[in-house]
Amino acid sequence: MGVRRFRRAVVAAVAATALGLSAAACSSGPDGPASNGSGSSGPDGPGGSGSGASARAEPSAEASPGAAALAKLPAKVEGAEIVVGDPRAPHTVSVYEDPRCPYCKHFEEGGARAVARLAAEGKVKIRYTIASFLDADPDEGGSKRAVNAMRAAVERGTFPEFHAAVFAGQPEKETDDAFTADDLLKIADKVPGLRGPTFDRAVRENTYQDFVKAAQAAFEDSGVNRSPVVLIDGKEPSGDGRAMFDADAFQKVLAESGVS
Repeated sequence: MGVRRFRRAVVAAVAATALGLSAAACSSGPDGPASNGSGSSGPDGPGGSGSGASARAEPSAEASPGAAALAKLPAKVEGAEIVVGDPRAPHTVSVYEDPRCPYCKHFEEGGARAVARLAAEGKVKIRYTIASFLDADPDEGGSKRAVNAMRAAVERGTFPEFHAAVFAGQPEKETDDAFTADDLLKIADKVPGLRGPTFDRAVRENTYQDFVKAAQAAFEDSGVNRSPVVLIDGKEPSGDGRAMFDADAFQKVLAESGVS
């Protein structure tokens, strides 16, 4: 079976199917772009200003509070996933993201903090599938470059910090195909111990492009069609998906799923 090619997607409000979960998300549906028309990328849904302007901000690397907790945990590559946490942890949280998706940034600033706390306590391990469906070009783009750089950070033992910093340094609009090699290296400057000849070369030469392709294929094969998606022990929690954008609210979701 050939790998399905997803068209470039834009931010949309997506209704989940089986469990009635409704959340703002970046859609990767095969039917092409589908916009809610608001221009808003906030977790509260529509409410954009209507302005078409998009200023390109300097890359930031202020990581989420959860990154410090995850930095102390082991991170390794397993197939097309990056796994963070104690492999003996009794629960698994699977996270599906695209580096350019603004809702993934909101998750990293919110619900991901609750997941990180539990991972630091040895209660969960986190399996990241980091896709690149928001890139218009099937062969290159900002998401692909960011995924490649994140994979390179695993080799340096700094994946959690760099992963968080990449989302913190996200361009203001999902439609901005940023994350150039220079952007990513500026972000990496903020992560102690990350920069070096091997890492820099991997970023500039896309050393891990095979991993990038495998991660996108795994995303597609999983049946997930949007980001962020968070599965708790293989199941998507029911309820208001906006809880994933708030640490306290998502802590309750995790507890209701038997993880506390």
